[in-house]
Amino acid sequence: MVNNVEKLDPRELQSLQLYLNEYRQQAEVFSQQLGILEEGRMETLGAIEALKGMEETGDSTVLLQLGGGASVRARVSNPEKVLVNIGAEVVVERSNQEAVEFLKDRITEMEASAKKVIETLDRVRTQMNEIGRRIEMGYQQAQMAQMGQMRPMGRMPAQEPEEE
Repeated sequence: MVNNVEKLDPRELQSLQLYLNEYRQQAEVFSQQLGILEEGRMETLGAIEALKGMEETGDSTVLLQLGGGASVRARVSNPEKVLVNIGAEVVVERSNQEAVEFLKDRITEMEASAKKVIETLDRVRTQMNEIGRRIEMGYQQAQMAQMGQMRPMGRMPAQEPEEE
């Protein structure tokens, strides 16, 4: 339907406009998913840096966020043991290094998911562009038809005399 170059009727233009609106909504959802994945990736990178920092410096004082913008300095009693959420609200105890490796794997998974979302978003945007071109062509055809009806019957547009 999108690649058809025949004259569009008003119902088809309206249908294409509806499709375009649906694709815009889908593109917005995929963009939001990308944002969520990027936030998760950045948060995980921060956790990796904090775990490495505690291991390297031996200082187990951390800034513990309580919520509502409030934080306290806290001392981690055993920085070598880390509790890691592995999914479905299941939390397991891992060594600091195992936790870092697990988080690195999680980043790899998020990056793979982001790549798939980007590919899907690109396909949606391509469809949006095709539909947008088709709508524009339909409006141009309608405008040309309207201009043709406005010209007086029986009169041809003035032509320039040919030079000899």
